[in-house]
Amino acid sequence: MTSNLPKPWRRTPLIHSPTLSKSAGCEIHLKLENLQPSGSFKSRGIGNFLLSHLASVSPTSPARSKIHFYSSSGGNAGLACVCAAVALGSPATIVVPLSTSAFMIGKIREAGAAEVVQQGTSWYEADAYLQEVVIPEARTRGEMPVYVPPFDARAIWDGHATMVPEVLEDLGGAPDVLVCSVGGGGLFSGLMLGREEAGEVASGMKVLAVETEGADSLNLSLREGRLSTLPVITSIATTLGARTVAERAYEYAKSEAVKSVVLKDEEAMEGCVRFADDERIMVEASCGVSLALCYGGRLKKLMPELTEKSKVVIVVCGGKNVTAKMLHDWEEQLKQSA
Repeated sequence: MTSNLPKPWRRTPLIHSPTLSKSAGCEIHLKLENLQPSGSFKSRGIGNFLLSHLASVSPTSPARSKIHFYSSSGGNAGLACVCAAVALGSPATIVVPLSTSAFMIGKIREAGAAEVVQQGTSWYEADAYLQEVVIPEARTRGEMPVYVPPFDARAIWDGHATMVPEVLEDLGGAPDVLVCSVGGGGLFSGLMLGREEAGEVASGMKVLAVETEGADSLNLSLREGRLSTLPVITSIATTLGARTVAERAYEYAKSEAVKSVVLKDEEAMEGCVRFADDERIMVEASCGVSLALCYGGRLKKLMPELTEKSKVVIVVCGGKNVTAKMLHDWEEQLKQSA
């Protein structure tokens, strides 16, 4: 009914990085999801969620004009929701926790949010406020509010899964290793879903699921043998700050094809700073933690079987929560701790 709606994400390039390849000791390819409309991979998953919902409503239906998307997010998911909603001609309101920076709130507003509401000390509290207060109030105003989860929904995973066929086509086959950062597990779940859908061609591909200490809810669950919740997020990588991952992510992580990796905040900082120097691309700490594997021999220590000819694809998931000043401050902090 609404097949003429634009797709609110784009096909991103896969580039070979000679510099990172030399540093890592294998062939490093970068999937540049930082080039998505919202600046992060979230444009795929959140965009597909919104697109899927609108596709179920006739554009001539009176209900169509009443649809209003509502999401809770500390940053990138909210920004992706707004960018996708604006592209699709619908309003979006975002509830963010009080810990969200003024910088990120400004980005969400600039993207065209109908409203940005700050509530709660964590994403969980912001999300509860959204579902228990904001959405019911919207219904009383005659709206048709649509709750947009930041990572835990099949339509979101389907959106992220679109990355895999692009990688396979551009690389001419599956890489030996696919590396991604993990927060709530939406990206990871999507990549694993895409791996499944690719069938035999991707059956030998390993996946490294990377987190920072203090935001390592997936690794905690694997250590405890059950879906577990972090008591608090202490990492600087706040956009990885889901205290509990999606159950699907936990189930996928138990696969023999997956290795869970946890690095320190300082290593994530190093990844951001060195990547900016090497590739002239700024990414936030939640992305830098994956790129940090290219430095200091970390990748080879994790996977000693890799050779100079091994192909590794790193999802440069991007993120808007980074500035030149932040990179400078991290560089100075790293120098002082060296």
